[in-house]
Parts: sequence; structure tokens; C-alpha cells
Amino acid sequence: MHFLLLILSAFTCTERLKVTRIKLAHGLDITHPVHRGMVYLSERVSEMSEGNMMIDIYPSQQLGTERQCLELLQIGSLGMTKVSAAVLENFAPDLKVLGIPYIFRDIDHAHQVYDGPIGRDLLVEGEKYWLKGLCFYDAGSRSFYTKNKPVLNPDDLKGLKIRVQESVTAMNMIKNLGGAPTPISWGELYTALQQGVVDGAENNPPSFYTSRHYEICGYYSLNEHTTIPDVLLISTIVWDTLSEKEKDMLEAAVKESVYFQRKVWYEEEQYALQQVVDAGVQIFYPDKEPFMERTREMQEAYSDDESLMQFIYRINETGK
Repeated sequence: MHFLLLILSAFTCTERLKVTRIKLAHGLDITHPVHRGMVYLSERVSEMSEGNMMIDIYPSQQLGTERQCLELLQIGSLGMTKVSAAVLENFAPDLKVLGIPYIFRDIDHAHQVYDGPIGRDLLVEGEKYWLKGLCFYDAGSRSFYTKNKPVLNPDDLKGLKIRVQESVTAMNMIKNLGGAPTPISWGELYTALQQGVVDGAENNPPSFYTSRHYEICGYYSLNEHTTIPDVLLISTIVWDTLSEKEKDMLEAAVKESVYFQRKVWYEEEQYALQQVVDAGVQIFYPDKEPFMERTREMQEAYSDDESLMQFIYRINETGK
């Protein structure tokens, strides 16, 4: 155990050099636009601190799955991580509001929520669990990709095993649409698709492309059922060790990285779609209304949860 903590030590301050180093781990490929946003963050922190504060990034699940990284943050053995809000809902329940199908009217509506008071309120939800939210990164809209047939309406999901994140909200969505939800970690999904453990999955275009899942799944149906952001977090244990100056620099660099990442995301989303089409994937644009109809009751299912219903109401009213 002591050896593991030594290797994963989240925060290092070298007295001789007076350099603060924070380890940031996540599960994405290094070509992914969200990873590029975090690289930009690391570079800006280094520049602002004149090399006295560094963020070392460990991508591709080098230090564990999203859930494992969150658990390491909670004990202070890892400094920072990026996870989907869908996974974070297991630690901060109100985050499940971001995974409700079609809760956002469009990406501009989503940005208004992320950047405004609702976003700020959601980011602090995890602090009592030692998880301090720093920002939301764009993760686009999630849609279905499958091996044997396209998903053009909810009935096409009947009998299909669809990979989902470790999220009760995501599992309920697939059940409402008629499919069989199957939680599998991101790093294991390529093999699961290859071996027929699942018939398909759902994700955004850059993730579909950078994961190379298009090599197995030849049908991509852009029904855009959810727009779930990624969340950048820091362990409160590590946060409390930083000086006020370091905290200010980190928050300023995070804010800059959000706008950089959004620009990169839009460019990469278009590029990813073109690349999978060039590889032979068939793209479909199904009518969203049947999917919306089948999942509409998911908002009503939270009627007994006063806190969550307040977030739903506030999101619905934003931008009107």
C-alpha cells in the first residue's frame, strides 16, 4: 500500500527547486480534443508560474479507470482527473441532471448552463466528497453506433446490448429506449465490441473516431440523445496544500483552457465525422422526436427529488 501511494503521489513540492507538481490522469487517447485542452492547461500553468508549478498528464487509463481515478482523488493519491459527468453522478448525485436525455435544446443552451450559476452550483456538489470541480469541457452529443444494423428509431434498439458508462441515468435511458444497457469501462470497449459482448455503444464523434471503434461498428446514427460534459476535478486534499497564488493561477489557466478546448472540439468533431465516413461508416440522421418521446418520462421520474427538480427547472428556464 505504501509503495502504491509512493508511486501515485499526487502532489510533489521539491524544496530545493520549489516546484509544485500535480498529477492529472484520465482515460482518453492523446489525440482526443479534451486531452488537448488539458495539455493547453498544463502549458499555461507552467507559463504563468514561470516553471514553478507543473501539471503532469497521464492519459489512456495509465493510472486507472474514471471511477478508480475519482477514488484516488478522494484519498489524495492523485491530484487531478477528467471524468464524464455521467460517472461523477455516482459521487455527486445532482450531476445526473446533465445526463437526462434532451435536457439541452442545443449546444449554446448547454454552454449557458455550464458557464452560469447552475454550472457553478454543480461544480461544488462533489466538494463534500473531496472532489472539487474546476470546469466543464465540451464532450459534444452522444449518439448510437452499432455493428449489424443502424438505429433509426427506438424500436431498432430492441434486443441490442448497448455499452453505457457506469451511470444509473444512462442505464435507465437505454432501458426506456428498449435496449439492454451494459456498463463496460472505456478501455475495454474495443475488445467487447470485437468479441460481441455488446452490439454497439453511444458516444460523440471524436471519441468514436479516436477509439477506432469505427473499425468494428459501421453504422452511426446521430440522434444526439444526451449532451454530457466532461468535468475537470482536483482533490480537495491537494487543493488545500496550494498557496493562494497557485490556486489563482490554476483557476485562471483552467478558464483559458475551456475556451481553447471548445474551439478545438468543434474542429475535431467535423474532422472525426469526415474520417469515419472515409473509412466506410454510414452516417444517419434519424428523427429525434421518437427518442425524445420514449425518454420524456425520465424527467418526471425525479418528481420526489426536490434538489434535482430545481436543477431541471433552472436548466429548462435558462436562455428563454
